[in-house]
Amino acid sequence: MKFLLYIGSIESIEGKEMNRKVLSLKKLISGVLKNGAKEMTGRSRGVKIRGLIEKMLREERSSLLVVLDFSGIGSIDFSWADEVVAKMISRLWSGEYGEKFLVLKGLNVSQIENISVALERKRLATLTIGSEGWKIIGSLNNYLAHTLNQVMEKKHLTLRELSEEEGIGMNTSGTRLLNLYKKRLVVRGEGPTAKKEESHRGRQFVYQSLLP
Repeated sequence: MKFLLYIGSIESIEGKEMNRKVLSLKKLISGVLKNGAKEMTGRSRGVKIRGLIEKMLREERSSLLVVLDFSGIGSIDFSWADEVVAKMISRLWSGEYGEKFLVLKGLNVSQIENISVALERKRLATLTIGSEGWKIIGSLNNYLAHTLNQVMEKKHLTLRELSEEEGIGMNTSGTRLLNLYKKRLVVRGEGPTAKKEESHRGRQFVYQSLLP
C-alpha cells in the first residue's frame, strides 16, 4: 500500500538529522475503506487507521517527523479524533514510539474543532499547519506556548538564549524547553561544544522548530 507522498529531512542540528514524511490520509484510507467513504467517524475505523500509522512509526528506527495531511478528507467525529489523534499524541509524549514527531496539515474548521476537543479533554496539544501558517490546538499552558512561539520564530534556541531574552533563570528556561521537547513540539539536538569555562554545565542542547 503506497500512501507516502514525500520524504526529506529537516535542517540538521550539529549533525543530527531527522527524516520528514508527508502522509496522505486520503490515500491511506482508500486502501482500508473499500466503500470509498471519506468520513472519519467511529472508533472502529479509527483503530484501523491508527494501526497503520503506528506501524510506520515503530518500524522507523531514526528520528522521524510525520506530517499527516487531511486534505480531501470529509467530516471527523469526536470518537475518531480521540481514537486516532489523541491516542497517538499521548503515546508520543510517553515516548512509546521513540523520537517521533507529528504535525497535522490541511484541516478544516470542523475537523480542528473535534480534534481540539479530544486533545483538550486529555490535556494534550499538537502543531497544525495550513494556509495561514502554524498554530497549536489542544491544551498547552501560556508559558510553554510563549516559549514555543520563540522557537518557531528563531528556528533554533538554546536555554541560555531563552534565559537572557526572557530574564529568567537557566533552570527555568531549561525546564520550559525540555517540556516542549518531551511533548514532541520541538526537536532537540546537541549544540556546539561548551567553552572550557562552562564545561561544568554539562551537555549543551539546541532546540529547533519542527517546521523549515
